[in-house]
Amino acid sequence: MRILVQKFGGTSVAGEKGRQGLARKVREARVRGMHPVVVISAMGRAPQPYATDTLLGLVAAWRECQEPRELDMLMACGEILSSVVVSHFLRSLGLPARAFSGAEAGILTEGPFGEARVASVDPGPLRAALEAGEIPVVAGFQGACSGLGVATLGRGGSDTTAVALGAGLGAEAVEIYTDVEGVMTADPRQVPEARVLPDITLLEMGEMANEGSRVLHPRAVAMAEAHRVPLVVRSTFSEAPGTRILDRPVGVGELVTGIVTVGGLCRVCIDLGEAEDLAAERSRVFESLAGAGLSLDLINVLARRLYFLLKEEDLRSGADDLLQNLGHPGEVRRHCAKVSVVGQGMRGVPGVMFRIHRALQSGGVELIHSTDSHITISCVVPEDHLARAACALHREFGLHQAEGGAT
Repeated sequence: MRILVQKFGGTSVAGEKGRQGLARKVREARVRGMHPVVVISAMGRAPQPYATDTLLGLVAAWRECQEPRELDMLMACGEILSSVVVSHFLRSLGLPARAFSGAEAGILTEGPFGEARVASVDPGPLRAALEAGEIPVVAGFQGACSGLGVATLGRGGSDTTAVALGAGLGAEAVEIYTDVEGVMTADPRQVPEARVLPDITLLEMGEMANEGSRVLHPRAVAMAEAHRVPLVVRSTFSEAPGTRILDRPVGVGELVTGIVTVGGLCRVCIDLGEAEDLAAERSRVFESLAGAGLSLDLINVLARRLYFLLKEEDLRSGADDLLQNLGHPGEVRRHCAKVSVVGQGMRGVPGVMFRIHRALQSGGVELIHSTDSHITISCVVPEDHLARAACALHREFGLHQAEGGAT
């Protein structure tokens, strides 16, 4: 049996145009001899009535009384509603669909409510439906938490549901449908010359997701890499072929694959001063930050200074007070952004940082801070310089050219 998992985002199920596009993709898969399994996100985005954030708004006034297990019960409703609506819609078109919750689809989770992980997938229920000629329509973002009801998988969790089902069912591929035509070289809202990539490696896609690209959730990419699940990102609203995400290098000579941008950040510098036991003091500071539930990015540890990024919203939620109470002088620079250059071809190639610095300098962009991994170099810039920085780097590495980044 040739199984194809097709995941559709909220914009694909919120209105008639999106649902018609969804049905067209499902019908095309059946014509190709595939047996589609459809994974669905909640309908639309806030303030639409069934979006996840809208549902959370129902209990927002009682924040001090919120209980994680019950919040998961509430959030899971959005995808369940979507699965029922889509299954009815497909049946109205003569397609034999059947709705499944995550638990009914055999997804078992572990870990904390709100950020659970997929522990295992029992392929039996969906295989039985497929063998009966049905099209399973599965509520994404959720699974059964042993003995405790439903647990959700965190933001973007429907992508993870799709990849988990693809791995569990031995699917030929997982198609992720959204409102863009594929993975792009940069955010087109900032870089008008950005183009759709025909191919990208799982390693590069994982780096882009971890650096802030919203096309795919990082957990989904990591799971696809671990289980060697072929992925394709396509648009529900067009016939464009989309982007293939492969577990092997693609192309020859591409230095940089894409530019990822994230705003709404602040750069923090903590001066440990004359602390006698620096290692112990650094540990205390990091422990305090972790205990407050703060996620740090672009961490740089020097002899007596610590640098990292925080989200601006964390400062508004009390992180500012915590930083002031650490007992060390610190500096918080607000209204920052991060621009990351990602490319498997950068490994071992000299001069990449020189070109990044040259491009930013030529574009009149202030470089506040930078750090790198083996295929990513990330730079902190003022938020009002972000689009300028992205455009300068996009052109420096030739990403506007159809053949990729070799220059």
